[in-house]
Amino acid sequence: MRHVWVEASLPRDRRAAAAGAEGLLGSFDCRVWERGPYGGVGEFVRRLVLDQGRSPLVVRHQVELLSAVRDLKPAMPWAAEAVAALDVADVQIRFHPARRTRHLAYGIAEFVAAWAAERRTPAAVLLDGVDEADGTAVELVETLLRRVDPSRLRLYVGGASLPEALAAAVAAYAEPLAAENTAAHTTEDTSEAHGPAWHDERADELAATEEWSWQLGAIPYHRERGTRPATDGVDALRTALGAALRSGFYEHAVRLAGRGLRLVTPASDIRNWWAFTTMLATALTALDRPAEALALYDRVRQTTDEPRIHLSAAYSTAMLHARHLPAPDRDLTAARTWLDRALALAEQIEDPRERTVTTVFHRQGLALLDSRAGDHAAALRTVEDGIARLAEALAPGERPQDRARLVHNRAQLHLATGDPVRALADLDAVIAQDPQNAEYYVDRAALYRATGRPDEAIADYGTAIRLGPHLPEAYVNRAETHTDLGRPEAALADLDRTLRIEPDHLDALVNRAGLYLDAGELDLAECDARAGLDLSPDQPHLLCVLGLIAGEHGRLPEAEALLTRAVEHAPDLPTAWANRAAIRFERGDVPGAVADLDRAIGLDPDPLALFNRGLAHRQLGDPAAAVEDFTRALAADPDPELREELLRERASCAPPAGAHQAP
Repeated sequence: MRHVWVEASLPRDRRAAAAGAEGLLGSFDCRVWERGPYGGVGEFVRRLVLDQGRSPLVVRHQVELLSAVRDLKPAMPWAAEAVAALDVADVQIRFHPARRTRHLAYGIAEFVAAWAAERRTPAAVLLDGVDEADGTAVELVETLLRRVDPSRLRLYVGGASLPEALAAAVAAYAEPLAAENTAAHTTEDTSEAHGPAWHDERADELAATEEWSWQLGAIPYHRERGTRPATDGVDALRTALGAALRSGFYEHAVRLAGRGLRLVTPASDIRNWWAFTTMLATALTALDRPAEALALYDRVRQTTDEPRIHLSAAYSTAMLHARHLPAPDRDLTAARTWLDRALALAEQIEDPRERTVTTVFHRQGLALLDSRAGDHAAALRTVEDGIARLAEALAPGERPQDRARLVHNRAQLHLATGDPVRALADLDAVIAQDPQNAEYYVDRAALYRATGRPDEAIADYGTAIRLGPHLPEAYVNRAETHTDLGRPEAALADLDRTLRIEPDHLDALVNRAGLYLDAGELDLAECDARAGLDLSPDQPHLLCVLGLIAGEHGRLPEAEALLTRAVEHAPDLPTAWANRAAIRFERGDVPGAVADLDRAIGLDPDPLALFNRGLAHRQLGDPAAAVEDFTRALAADPDPELREELLRERASCAPPAGAHQAP
């Protein structure tokens, strides 16, 4: 059984085609101008949650459910952690990475799949209008097609045409269903036939529901077409735009800002014109379109001479040059010039408190530039000065997340200057001030891991995964920690989750290929290695994996060629040299093996590499050199099994007369 794609011009025809589906739960309209970015698929998820109440399944997925479907907030007052994260987002703009919606989609798909698996009878649902849906909804539908068992919940996905982003998933997981197309000249969208007063009434009706999703879709749609587009329409679009940015719905933010800019001009309403412009630039930057954002700020400077706007535009331009433009186009000198201009304008702010706060945050850009230039001490002085000045300017407890951001900056600089104790103290303080920020837990976990506290690292990675939610880097790093602790099954489980979220996550493919190789699962290792090399053709770890697999199958020339590519692209990778040495030894090129092991040991005097070089020296008739390597390996604290082999091999090498072996 497969899911179903229903294509027809009119919604009523698509609904008619799906009407006979077994256990049909209903039809949900996914068009973006209805309930915003998640549209009908979000409304479908809300219905599932409301039917379950506070079930263990809902509790487990509370963060992603509330992050995507804010209309659930009144029904989930018990979800304190998730609600707190939303409340923080409402008072402080924390811009999520654009890929966060992919993480939300993974968690929601896991929720829906588990719900379907628990049902006693199969069900079906029509998710309609995907051709007019936001990319966020399309992404979730695509994930549901991949993750949900159609024998338990059959997805009928409908539209007048198939979105390109869904084409691969529909081809792989769905079958087409013929739908009758009724008279092409008819239409079901009667809103265009109504006048402005009707749009006012419809917007008022939706606003009275106090449902958040209408604010992102139908309410601004109707306000824009009502009797007061220049006031009510602009206000509704700006409200929706702010909510979309805070939620990480950047495609919709671009859409909303564009519509807002059609209604205002610098001459008619400079406040809203600037708001739409700068929020559009923010969304474009998040979508990895920084050149378009830079062009916007250039046009702003040509359009107005308002100092506050120039201040903000100068700082944003500096950050585009420092962080967001493609690496070849970044210009740290230009970034510093724009920062100096922004700081000069900040000094003109009349209110002393506002002037201090603005200056402190803009000077963090200078700290970033100093750190990028290697002057961590200067950066640290700037950050510490900012922390002190904020303490003087702000009341106790005021703007805790903003203060935490500065302390987090200081923690990063303490790490850069080799002071993990102070870094950890700062991260502890940051998490106490802003406990809903997953990024801080990832950073503290990395520090725990680096300082030999793996259990605490795993706990922090778990918190980051819960709050993120489902941060791939947290899964990957936790997998590496499990590997360090000798827990390959737990590591594989985390890597499997990562690759379900982001199938092209290179680090996860590298690590899973290595674990499969260690477990003797050569076919699985090769599959991951080739998938990773499709993304990065010269990835040295994956070249090593393929080289070792070729060696296991007796294809020694191919193995050596692959490992030669690895050492050419990563001459500082000791395992690449050691692996090629093993192949060369097997091919009878013992001097070549010794030369490779010399390079590997020069980079990392690993006991196994020393052991192998000792064997090679003995093969070349140099028992003294062999004994020296075996002795060095024993002194390097090898694992018990290797230690026994070292003692045995060293004992087999007769020492020169009168010489004594080290214990």
